[in-house]
Amino acid sequence: MEIMAQTNTHTPFTEMVDLANEKTGAKVLFSNDDFFAPKENLIKSTTPLFIPDKYTEFGKWMDGWESRRKRVPGHDFCLLKLGIPGEIYGANIDTSYFTGNFPEYASLEVIEEENDLSTEDLLKKNWTTIISKSALSGGSHNLFPCHKKIRATHALLRIFPDGGVARLRLHGKVIPHKKNLEGEINLAAVETGATVITANDMYFGPKDNLILAGRATNMGEGWETRRKRGPGHDFIIIKLCGPGTIRKIEVDTNHFKGNFPDRCMIEAVLLGEHLLPCDFRDNANISWMNILPEIKLSAHKQHLFEKELNSANLKNKYNYIKLNIYPDGGISRLRIFGEL
Repeated sequence: MEIMAQTNTHTPFTEMVDLANEKTGAKVLFSNDDFFAPKENLIKSTTPLFIPDKYTEFGKWMDGWESRRKRVPGHDFCLLKLGIPGEIYGANIDTSYFTGNFPEYASLEVIEEENDLSTEDLLKKNWTTIISKSALSGGSHNLFPCHKKIRATHALLRIFPDGGVARLRLHGKVIPHKKNLEGEINLAAVETGATVITANDMYFGPKDNLILAGRATNMGEGWETRRKRGPGHDFIIIKLCGPGTIRKIEVDTNHFKGNFPDRCMIEAVLLGEHLLPCDFRDNANISWMNILPEIKLSAHKQHLFEKELNSANLKNKYNYIKLNIYPDGGISRLRIFGEL
């Protein structure tokens, strides 16, 4: 049965981690045809662009993956390795700027394979279809919920018969390797399964950047709020990868030089595992514990706090963290080191 794509970008699964994003370590391993535009564009973290007068030796420059016009039977496909293994809850097959050259249909399959296999051997595996062959619209965010949840490490996008896709976003729940959860780890890392629940402001930089791996390469890869013109301060709430004890904290203002927060303060709490952003509304009755007292920050610096932590409150286990910044500004990364 044909599944019609949703075009409303504000669906619940789009708030989840993109497992197929270059920022989370995803890689495009192979495509059978990327004549017009390279397969690597499919997982770029940036929003697709269109430059009217830009051409290459192969034809019109397009910010996506685009195969040539098929003159024989068959279809095109692209093989990806997810940056982080997990369950895919929904896909965004983004055909932005592909209007007369988008695929008529697409499907998505996944496998779980921990071994480092060749492309040929991967393609021979028993793939599971999580989105059946479905109609696409051009120049659109084609959103498909996935009702079959299995842990996946690789994805196979098929397009029928040919054409261009700007981006593939595979949103879901991280299910990390068990070895990544042993000993002292970053409890607030996307790769260990942490998620950003909510932020009161993310005007200049999205909330999810705060827990990505590695240091930010520029200001755009951090979380940044607008300039505050009234009373109050900004905050962001992170669900840790599980209840754990906290040993040290890193607050990184990398690249934020004239717009870093003057101060920060960090609180923690142990709550239920399935809370929503609305559960953290301003008047919510949550007994936050102060684990890092209000402290000054500096520009473009990795701040490591260990002795500064409130030792009296570190005896407890926590699974939610609230970073308060005063009054506003940008933080590139937050790392909460501890043990599950």
